[in-house]
Amino acid sequence: MLGITDLTTYLIGALIIVLLPGPNMMFVLSVAAQRGIRAGFAAAGGVMSGDLTLMTLAAFGAAGLLQANPALFAVVKYLGGGYLAWLGFNMVKGAIVAWRRMRRGEEASATPSALASGHPYRKALLISLMNPKAILFFVSFFVQFVDPGYPYPALTFAGLGLIVQFFSLSYMTLLILAGNRLAAAFRRRRKLSAALGGSVGALFVGFGAKLAAAGLG
Repeated sequence: MLGITDLTTYLIGALIIVLLPGPNMMFVLSVAAQRGIRAGFAAAGGVMSGDLTLMTLAAFGAAGLLQANPALFAVVKYLGGGYLAWLGFNMVKGAIVAWRRMRRGEEASATPSALASGHPYRKALLISLMNPKAILFFVSFFVQFVDPGYPYPALTFAGLGLIVQFFSLSYMTLLILAGNRLAAAFRRRRKLSAALGGSVGALFVGFGAKLAAAGLG
């Protein structure tokens, strides 16, 4: 059972980690801006499923396994970092191609970027599972509040998980609504859309590098 001090610490930490920029939220915003509210909420569902998976693994000992096996953690973080960087690279490349076509007076392709193409739920799930912010949060922070000695640890786990998911869903809903409002502007301003796509892609490359350089703390 968490005391008031521990609960306050957890609430503040969970809220900060949700609000910090990361690949999950950038992906949801990008999907909503390019494909609409429905696709945005499908992506949000993938993020929440991924976070639930990470929380469950952390609660059942995966955090300790990663902490005790640096080589295993290295494999996880390099695979995750490589995937995020690959997504970012393809998005930057797509933005450059679109920009060059517009410079030549050609019609820019209306095809969604490499980041937002494909099934939004499945891609968001994979991005969430490889999100450096989420991995480090659930491995290094979340697990500290799940006390295996408590008679009903599952209740603590469920309560902490609901708090994170509530914060996450609330924030993603705001991003989806904002992204949907931006969609019309992007359709009118192809150069702006290409520039934003390239910028988000560069951020994903940065997220990948951050995960590759991350430690368990």
